Amino acid sequence: MLSRDDVLSELGIGPAWRLREAPEPSGDSHPAPHLPVDWTWERLGDAVARCTACKLSATRTQGVLGVGDRNADWLIIGEAPGADEDAQGEPFVGQAGKLLDAMLASIGLRRGNKVYITNVLKSRPPGNRNPEPDEVAACRPYLLAQIELIQPKLILALGRFAAQSLLDTDEAIARLRGRVHRFQGVPLVVTYHPAYLLRNLPDKARAWEDLCLARRTMQSL
Repeated sequence: MLSRDDVLSELGIGPAWRLREAPEPSGDSHPAPHLPVDWTWERLGDAVARCTACKLSATRTQGVLGVGDRNADWLIIGEAPGADEDAQGEPFVGQAGKLLDAMLASIGLRRGNKVYITNVLKSRPPGNRNPEPDEVAACRPYLLAQIELIQPKLILALGRFAAQSLLDTDEAIARLRGRVHRFQGVPLVVTYHPAYLLRNLPDKARAWEDLCLARRTMQSL
């Protein structure tokens, strides 16, 4: 499981947390987020709502933290909110969300019951463009805090950007899926993003294989 020291290291703070002054701004006017070690869901939600750590804060409607069971066994991680998610403040709504719900139902799961759903980015990129590296880095502390709070048994990464960001790789999703990876000690399975599957129906069979792998992995824990 993700240790507290791992999270502290990612956040750039020492093993004993103390309140510190915000750093002087660099040439970039967006300071990196600093989260306390003794975070709560309320603090985390407030931090995401107020975050100005990257340029997306200027174009989003609202930050989208996540939704579901905060004691989940399954943590589902996509890449970024889309237009519907930005408007409603919840990840995976609309047609992609309906397909995700159907995918979860196919292996006996449902949204909110031992399942928590979030994204690598908490703010929508304009025009649903691909996430940029600085945006992923700015949101990483929030994702690590969610993992620390939830303590999931398994992570399901949806889509290329989620998988590559979590696994720190540029390998294609075709090479990443079909096997069990680890993120901070937590088993991680990669599959296609539901929005991709809506455009590429033949790959639904491969996604089903990935879901079965995830279910077998969970059953073996």
